[in-house]
Amino acid sequence: MSEEGKVDERMQDALGILFEQFWVLRTEQPVVYQKIREREHQLKRYVTEKFGFDMIVHQHFIKLEKLPVDPKPWMGIQAFTEPMDYAIFCCALAFTESKSVDEQFLLSHITEDIQEMYPGDLPLDWTNYRHRRSLVRALKQLNELKLIRAVDGDVDLFATNETEEVLYEVSVHARYFMRSYPEDLFNYETMEDILTSEWSRQKEDERRKRVYRKLMFSPIVYRESNDDPDFAYIRNLRNRLADEFEKYTPFRLEVFKNAAMLVLPEQKQRYTLFPNQKGVTSVALHVADHIRKLNLSVNEMGEIRITMLEFERIVEAVQLEWGSGWAKQYREDSPKKIANELVSFLLEWEFGYVETHSGILVIQSGFGRATGYYPEKFVKEIMNQ
Repeated sequence: MSEEGKVDERMQDALGILFEQFWVLRTEQPVVYQKIREREHQLKRYVTEKFGFDMIVHQHFIKLEKLPVDPKPWMGIQAFTEPMDYAIFCCALAFTESKSVDEQFLLSHITEDIQEMYPGDLPLDWTNYRHRRSLVRALKQLNELKLIRAVDGDVDLFATNETEEVLYEVSVHARYFMRSYPEDLFNYETMEDILTSEWSRQKEDERRKRVYRKLMFSPIVYRESNDDPDFAYIRNLRNRLADEFEKYTPFRLEVFKNAAMLVLPEQKQRYTLFPNQKGVTSVALHVADHIRKLNLSVNEMGEIRITMLEFERIVEAVQLEWGSGWAKQYREDSPKKIANELVSFLLEWEFGYVETHSGILVIQSGFGRATGYYPEKFVKEIMNQ
């Protein structure tokens, strides 16, 4: 096999970096940039054929244009806390794209332009602390993405004093942040319109690309109906898919009656994994084990439906039995508080959801693949306390 055709650990690392990072900047990660350049053609061929993604290789950066089948909450900018942050961020982007590379500007200049461009029903008011905090979050994100650079001053001070000044400089990357779209952005009215237009470019092998994207971007891919075509594709081609993912990534494909997922046999720091070291994870694993022993009614999709009160009682029972080994917070918190946090945890990892019309908690089959228990020696120690 030619050197280009080989899939080694460095190739897997390069692909993992492209998926995990927004982009790779040559000035920030020269070694990584070169690693990807050396495998450029093989990587481009793989992500185009399997995912339908564009891989942009520029003299200053490399970027994989990633679009999901279904947007997930974790795909947003985690530092942002409200829609205003995104609106200000986009206005700031428009400002930087109008500037030349290395052109300098003051914080007061960009705040004036953002006020003029801001699309909200109510105007921005920089004497309003909430508005200033939103601007600070947006500008810090621009700085983190290396779209601008603070030359002098600290934007955090603006949060407490609207007269504070910061001198910024526009980077070479500023005008490459936004991806190109099949049509003018003004032609789209909703997020769904943008996603639909993406599939108009992927008419060839659309099913395969949908499946690859789902598996790579979702903790778990569920069978959504008896005739779910995407899940049928996974089940029918599971061996081929497994071979492909094991060849190009460190992941292993597991397929069950109602769920499919990529699992990582060995911990790798680059990826966000379940289980992790957070205290709520230990609680979740104990609750999963307890629910399995209850023999609750399971529907055809492998789901368990319970009320929030029933879930709270389950948490209370688990806390009484195993809580002495939990982190201090969960030893002391009320069952109701723990249950609410666990529901958020289930939603985050796609282990469950809450029905909007009934308020019923639906625990999905993926949570049934998790379990947790203490070693026998530890059990004896806490029982003797």
